[in-house]
Amino acid sequence: MALITISGYPSSGKSTRAAQVHDFLSSASSPQLKVKVISDDDLAVDRASYDDSLQEKTARATLFTAITRHIARDTILIVDGMNYIKGFRYQLYCKAREAGVRVATVYVLATPDQCRKWNDERGDGKRYKPQTLDALIQRFEEPSSMVRWDAPLFTIPWDDPTPPLERISDAVTTGIVKPPNVGTQITPKAPTDALRTLEHTTNALVSSLMAAQAAAPLGGPIILTVDALEPGSNTSANESPVLRVRLTLPYRALTLSELQRLKRQFVAARRKAVTLGSTEKGRVEWGEEGVGRAFAEFLEEGLGVAR
Repeated sequence: MALITISGYPSSGKSTRAAQVHDFLSSASSPQLKVKVISDDDLAVDRASYDDSLQEKTARATLFTAITRHIARDTILIVDGMNYIKGFRYQLYCKAREAGVRVATVYVLATPDQCRKWNDERGDGKRYKPQTLDALIQRFEEPSSMVRWDAPLFTIPWDDPTPPLERISDAVTTGIVKPPNVGTQITPKAPTDALRTLEHTTNALVSSLMAAQAAAPLGGPIILTVDALEPGSNTSANESPVLRVRLTLPYRALTLSELQRLKRQFVAARRKAVTLGSTEKGRVEWGEEGVGRAFAEFLEEGLGVAR
């Protein structure tokens, strides 16, 4: 459903606002919709974790892992934390797009002096060291409605008695769900035999092409038939598996060196795609038929033949 990121200085009243948002959404939503708050307290992250940069990275990783575990299309997830680094907020935004949920940012606005006062008055053992508090305030990167990962942004002053709860509810229940982009999509891995299939299919097609050319001059549309590694959908139980590839050739003799050069270029690009899961033209088909069809198109382009 949605991911709501709470942001603000330490000891600025973020947990109070998170609780208000939680209670309002819980009362206004259907029983099938879950509303959950995740905070440092829920994850047993001590305030002392922010005294040291390495411990802080571990605390942030713990929070992100919890978000990944709970984010879902039937849940409004409220992340109650400082979330003061814009790079981390962008990471949350990408995770939300990947999960197909709406996003919103609630910025709890308080002055540094007010935060220091509230921090000094805490008696629950959740106080920041004064130097840690000052350092976090100095490093705070303020959310902005001008950037997509912070929008829509709701700024709530610490003394506002009427926070815009209805507008927040509308944003996370009826707002636009942005589709995942290339940067946020999960990339499928290539099968373990992808390189074997690639090498076998391209070598077989080059050999078949040279053999056919030796038997008779070639030119125009042809169909090459080579032995396949796996049976195809049209192969009977008593037949050897074959692969048929259609391509168009120029009306001239082809040399083995130019075919090998084009094959090396094609294989190099596909080897890179084995680790990336896609090429600049889109997703990759890893089966023999897909490799054969793609190699035929690559040969036609390299040989200057248009279908």
